[in-house]
Amino acid sequence: MASFLPKIIPLLLATAASAAQYEQYILAPSSRSLHPVSVYNVNGTVNGAASLTGDAIGSATFDGVSAVTYDFGKNIAGLASLQIGNVDEDEYIGISFTESSLWISGEGCDATADAGIDEALWFHVTDSGTYTPDRKHERGAFRYLNVLHNTTGSIEVQQLTVEFTLAYPIFIVIEMNADLKCFSPMPHWEDDALRDYTGWFHCDDELINRVWYAGAYTNQICTINPEYGNALVHLGEIESTQKGDGFGPDTWWSNTTITNGSSALVDGAKRDRLVWAGDMAIAVPAITVATYDLISIANALDSLFGLQKANGQLPYAGVGFRPTYSATYHLYSLIGVADYYLYSGDLEYLQGKWDSWKLGLTFSLSFIDDSGMMNVTSSNDWLRFGMGGHNIEANSIFYYTINQGIMLGEVLGENSTLIDSWASKAATIKSSANNLLWDGSVGLYRDNETTTLHPQDGNSWAVVAGVADTSAKMTSISEGLAARWGPYGAPAVEAADAVSPFISGFELQMHLLAGNASAALDLMRLQWGFMLDDPRMTNSTFIEGYSSDGRLHYAPYTNDPRVSHAHGWATGPTSTLTFHFAGIKLLSAGGKTWEISPTLGGLENVDAGFSTNLGEFSSQVTAADDGSVGSLQFTTPSGTMGSVRIPGVSGSLTSSNGTSVSLVGGMARNVTGGAWTLQRNSVPQAAEGKAANSLPVSALTLVAGLIALLW
Repeated sequence: MASFLPKIIPLLLATAASAAQYEQYILAPSSRSLHPVSVYNVNGTVNGAASLTGDAIGSATFDGVSAVTYDFGKNIAGLASLQIGNVDEDEYIGISFTESSLWISGEGCDATADAGIDEALWFHVTDSGTYTPDRKHERGAFRYLNVLHNTTGSIEVQQLTVEFTLAYPIFIVIEMNADLKCFSPMPHWEDDALRDYTGWFHCDDELINRVWYAGAYTNQICTINPEYGNALVHLGEIESTQKGDGFGPDTWWSNTTITNGSSALVDGAKRDRLVWAGDMAIAVPAITVATYDLISIANALDSLFGLQKANGQLPYAGVGFRPTYSATYHLYSLIGVADYYLYSGDLEYLQGKWDSWKLGLTFSLSFIDDSGMMNVTSSNDWLRFGMGGHNIEANSIFYYTINQGIMLGEVLGENSTLIDSWASKAATIKSSANNLLWDGSVGLYRDNETTTLHPQDGNSWAVVAGVADTSAKMTSISEGLAARWGPYGAPAVEAADAVSPFISGFELQMHLLAGNASAALDLMRLQWGFMLDDPRMTNSTFIEGYSSDGRLHYAPYTNDPRVSHAHGWATGPTSTLTFHFAGIKLLSAGGKTWEISPTLGGLENVDAGFSTNLGEFSSQVTAADDGSVGSLQFTTPSGTMGSVRIPGVSGSLTSSNGTSVSLVGGMARNVTGGAWTLQRNSVPQAAEGKAANSLPVSALTLVAGLIALLW
């Protein structure tokens, strides 16, 4: 890893300039010192409450029992401080936090435990000065902060500040005071670099643009200093004590060290500040196309493999959680290594994990029975109900993982006999799943042989993994799942009354692989649009899950304040838009080989790009009048090679140095890295205004040529 990082830093710095052209959508703050932007609510007598909005010194005087709810305008995280001015003798003032306006309370914070709410933080104020909680009480995510006064005297608050992170520079080790260790999101990034994205996305649909950047920000806020993971103070107590039901607010700490290193990608920002492999299957691709923060991913994977048992079993979750096995999350850990290698090209990292990876796959292979499929013996998954048996979701993920292993083994020169045995097992899983679980009367896969349930997760994964063996089945699944959508999104019927942004992220991919790009866009607008714009949400980050009728209740939980409003597993659109709509697909390590295959799905123009350790990938595409690709310019790094796929389009590609490659059947193969422009035959006339947000073709060609010369 150490040898990998220095190579990518100059490339990332160069790409940040490209990403900055759409910086108006970036939600990350420009400064780590944050202040509220407005007053949401006042209770009791508070004079000058609004003076604490902004960064100037103000004067808000709390007389008697009183409170103010401050709104930061978006989900943030960090350590809050109050600067106190004049104060009567023996006063108390407190702070509490919430992500959603639904859980604003004078008693405490929204929840991290199984029941009840979390305690407020109280300060015994005896003099003027700055009052800050200890580090274990950093709050991982909140939009609203309550300032609470519960004594009879008077106290003046002059400023309210949240340190988004007290950090040291990215990739540079320096000596610093222990009291200035990093606390919150992106602790390893320079203070003024939180908005320096290495990727970008823009199209003619403003909601879709906002969704892409909200996904990027959600993952930033879920990237923490690993010294401040969730302490899980009351894990599981709901079953025995009904904690919170008449017992008062729960204690809460964030002081568990969950990985080595300076940063780690975790499940949620407020709650489950732990490493969960399933979430990474969605979050890692999204991080790749937005911030390329691969060091946090590697640290998270290391923590999971550090818990691997001698028999190969990998944990359900990382350090801090109870020892538990999940057939699917075990596989997600293996997928995580494959994804990390694909996006980073870090061969040394892969080599270091390979023996453990093979041991993990061997463990899963041991669960294949005479059906030819894995027999799932653990119910643990993403909080769906009824996991077990010859489950279509688990077996589809298993099939996908085996094929990832074949790809990795070929890179490493693994024994061909072993690879052939894996291929044989995968083929049997696929044929058995189609023979035993496909329900032709409905046009969907059953959850297993003993149920009539047709799950969202298993059907989506069957297409994503390639288990669905005909295009007709893929089309049927796409149409069948879309027909079930309600007014708030796609129901995860396998979790009862729930909408799962996690599983819907795979559904997005499924629709695109089934050739139904417009359905993927419609689902983004419906479901992620709701998550982004509903007034009960943070309007900046994506929620863990909710009810199919739009209530902020997530069926697997009994405690609604516990639901996380910043969950990396909900960020599926960010990578989907870049990989599929802009059409930039990496086929081998770091993008050494690639495919450019844009699909617009009704969008009129798309401009996107990101960088890997090899350099920058970008794509600018506009629609013709019939909705097909009318114009295309793309850039890939020098020394790479790929193909271009534009079905139904005839013409040629011209590089910045004058080289021309013809499209044959809408395909061009063995295209070398560089800057290329589509020269289309018989382009249908574009509708007026279609390319309003795009550069003229001549300007794009010039820019592409300059990039190629620089590379």
